[in-house]
Amino acid sequence: MKSFASDNTSRVHPKIMESIVNANFDNAKSYGYDEYTLRAEEKFKKLFGEDIDVYFVYNGTAANILGLASITNTYNSIICSEWAHINTDECGAPEKNIGCKIISVPSRDGRIKLEDVKKHLFAVGVEHHSQPKVISITQSTELGTVYTKEEIKEIADFAHNNNMYLHMDGARIANAACFLNLDIKEFTKDAGVDVLSFGGTKNGMMFGEAVIFFNRNLSEGFKYRRKQYMQLHSKMRYISAQFEALLTDDLYIKNARNANDMAKYLEGKLREIPNIIITQRVEANAVFASLPREVIDRLLEKYYFYIWNEDKNEVRWMTSFDTTREEIDEFVEDIKRIIK
Repeated sequence: MKSFASDNTSRVHPKIMESIVNANFDNAKSYGYDEYTLRAEEKFKKLFGEDIDVYFVYNGTAANILGLASITNTYNSIICSEWAHINTDECGAPEKNIGCKIISVPSRDGRIKLEDVKKHLFAVGVEHHSQPKVISITQSTELGTVYTKEEIKEIADFAHNNNMYLHMDGARIANAACFLNLDIKEFTKDAGVDVLSFGGTKNGMMFGEAVIFFNRNLSEGFKYRRKQYMQLHSKMRYISAQFEALLTDDLYIKNARNANDMAKYLEGKLREIPNIIITQRVEANAVFASLPREVIDRLLEKYYFYIWNEDKNEVRWMTSFDTTREEIDEFVEDIKRIIK
């Protein structure tokens, strides 16, 4: 069954798999003191500059929680889009593990607007209310859209002017870089992001994410927090070797570019079919569409994907580094056959 459900369902990229095998030939120091981890850290410093701290963890939920926990107290609140992964798909983990209140603001396209954030600053300094401390944005968003660097800079400036931090969930950050045609540093560190979750799993890795602090003062104590949260991998080299491969010869960009290109290709094909409505701008590797429910049900017999909104018969189709035109052509032909 071919999957268009998520880039999590894709294979591991062969070069990533090779990096794991190559890290398996001999013993190595544990807990991140190995040569693979040192080289992977250097790759990130070439990408963002020397004045960063980078830590590797298993998965995206942990990357988000650990990054946010480092810049909040339990009486703080975190403001994010209603669609944010930390609000909808992390099983209450931020509230449980950080102790902060999550405040979600409405969003039609996954991005937040500052006027909606401002509404939640009315009780700053009042002990009866949680105190806003972080704005968290996702790049690219859960609805497949992308913030411009100017939008991110505006949000960062607002956050800093109001004694807040800007956190970025970058599970699909390489996809955003491809759409913007920018180096990642330009719309993260240079734009004022304080803490970044840098995604690997959705871009061809087997497992592993990175937490990057652009303000190194904020990472104080992180290594202890990572251990407490059970994210310190004893055989760290198997995460680090993957990141070293992902950041070599722009593999992370090549992977994301194919995923983005295939989403645009799918969008173009779908626009030729009656009764299908594209519901979001296709800027990264997600296509949101509304179509008759009977067509959805028939497609689900052969393909794996998610129904995003039952009331609107809206689905989400994701593409990956290994999605091919031939697979999309077959998918589209099946849609046409069912609609006829």
